[in-house]
Amino acid sequence: MVPREAALAAWRGRGAEAWSHSVRVETVSCAGCRESRLDFPFTMAFQPVIDLHESRIDSHEALVRGPAGEGAGSILAKVNESNLYAFDQACRVKAIEMASRLGLDCHLNINFLPNAVYEPRACIRRTLEAAASTGFPLDRLTFELTEDERIADEAHIRGIIAEYRRHGFRIALDDFGTGHSGLARLAALKPDCVKLDRAVVKDCDTDRVRLAIVASMVGLAREIGIKLVVEGVERIGEVEALRAAGVRYMQGFYFARPVFEGIARDADIPWPAASMQTLGQA
Repeated sequence: MVPREAALAAWRGRGAEAWSHSVRVETVSCAGCRESRLDFPFTMAFQPVIDLHESRIDSHEALVRGPAGEGAGSILAKVNESNLYAFDQACRVKAIEMASRLGLDCHLNINFLPNAVYEPRACIRRTLEAAASTGFPLDRLTFELTEDERIADEAHIRGIIAEYRRHGFRIALDDFGTGHSGLARLAALKPDCVKLDRAVVKDCDTDRVRLAIVASMVGLAREIGIKLVVEGVERIGEVEALRAAGVRYMQGFYFARPVFEGIARDADIPWPAASMQTLGQA
């Protein structure tokens, strides 16, 4: 959901055994680790992804904000080639530490910039350290790769994904349907999750073409065994149309806006009437 400059990365952890193995491996360094510095403050907001079938929050996406709640743009305007790596690293650590402090007990999604990753084993080190120091499980971390991110070296990206999966992280393809490559990138990277952008689903309750696209994505995701999340859901009409099309996971202002330095709870979500019956079982 965030532009490519929004390098917010959060990762999942599997516990002490995975951490000790990672410490032995992640001793390699790179130029980005040594030279990149960040000289401006920022913080996080969290927006939930909901599971409509079980009437519960499935995960939270970490979104960059200014220290006084300023929008992401005020921070992203300060990101450039010289501090891109440091920003990406700081976002991962900030997201994990804050999520842990807030008591987040489900999955954490963090946007990351693959072009800011030089050597995957080195660049993942601070993520592993943050997860270990906070006790945040590695298997609750998902990295979201935005389709706005232009990839020059696809083999490098596949290497990053392989390294992340080795630690138990999941990979999501964010903003699907609006950026580079589309289905070609889906086939090449084989993510665990696809997040369908609002540009595709807006007004799907009154636009049969958009609804047909969503329905085809539901079938495709089921066929290839990946999770489908629909982003930018803002109206009850869209919710009902998406539910009728078979969409289980949704994210958007209808359910909850990003919470500044906080997280929404199941009881905060305006669950559609048909799913309220399962709320007490979630």
